[in-house]
Amino acid sequence: MDLILWRHAEAVDGSPDHARELTAKGVKQAEKIAAFLHQHLPEDARILVSPAARARQTASAFTEHFTLAPTIAPGASAHAVLQAARWPDAGGTVLLVGHQPTLGTVAAQLLGSNEYSLSIKKGALWWFSLREREGSAQTTLRLVIAPEFL
Repeated sequence: MDLILWRHAEAVDGSPDHARELTAKGVKQAEKIAAFLHQHLPEDARILVSPAARARQTASAFTEHFTLAPTIAPGASAHAVLQAARWPDAGGTVLLVGHQPTLGTVAAQLLGSNEYSLSIKKGALWWFSLREREGSAQTTLRLVIAPEFL
């Protein structure tokens, strides 16, 4: 199984939080990552998106064919995010478009730490794979990329 964490791109400040939209810079960030995903994401990937406006706009730069997942909205737990993705048992590829600090906590857990959270930059993509090797499951960090490097 592959699990891809995509933090929403830069959004305006303000409230209500769920209505915050992308800035012009955020739109460009989302477009850069979307172009990368068009080249590398399998066509049958499941795409789960937080219902917050900034996450929906980020995902929309890539496709309009995604599932809104209220369980990965701002403030969600890492456990809820992993459950939504059905990690590690779902198979295939799942792309999650969500928020900090939750995605950073998910990334830390996938890398073997429940003690801390990682900082995922706005618009960045973290790609994990689960594989079976010598009779045990192993999580591999395949890629981390921020929009400014594309």
